[in-house]
Amino acid sequence: MTAAVLFAPYQILAQSLIPHVIANPGDGSHDTSHLHRVWKNAAAIRAEEGGDGEVLMASTVLHDCVPVEKNSPLRAQASRLSAERASRILTSMGWDESKVQAVAHAIEAHSFSAGIAPATLEAKILQDADRLDAIGILGAARCFYVAGRMGGALYDPLDPKALTRPYDDTRYAIDHFQTKLLKLSSGFQTSAGARFAHRRQERLRRFLDEFLDEI
Repeated sequence: MTAAVLFAPYQILAQSLIPHVIANPGDGSHDTSHLHRVWKNAAAIRAEEGGDGEVLMASTVLHDCVPVEKNSPLRAQASRLSAERASRILTSMGWDESKVQAVAHAIEAHSFSAGIAPATLEAKILQDADRLDAIGILGAARCFYVAGRMGGALYDPLDPKALTRPYDDTRYAIDHFQTKLLKLSSGFQTSAGARFAHRRQERLRRFLDEFLDEI
């Protein structure tokens, strides 16, 4: 069994695209399981909203095909770099130019850091699907995982709620909840995505409240 079976009903397409993804072996927050979760989210949204399944599948598998670390100065360009590489991959596979452009736009617009407004339904779905994986319990898990990889602490023991200091999510994991994670649910593009986000946002808030209570 290969990872492609996780991307049904487009497992054949996934099988042809996954080898093109440049894996960062040290980053378990952007591995194949992340791609699968984003696809599950995208498929659930598409079931209600519609959209081109092939464009959405290709966009999902290739949206992080050029890995850029969270602390890299190139972070804001990551989605553009992945979009450019995805365009070359799909063009070499003989894809129609209009579909290549649709995939490239969805990938470029999915990123929180890029600040690009999605102009197509597929781009809106991909952005929502990727952001769903950044909130809820999975979002919390990924946040702490990345903080550990970057050498950060869980929290500031002297001021965990940042009452007398500015937030610094480069140093403290739970600061990232306030600087980004808790803001994500207000920017969802589709009705289905917004509904799913509300449920996960409540879980994320409960997690943070209970975390603060325990420390």
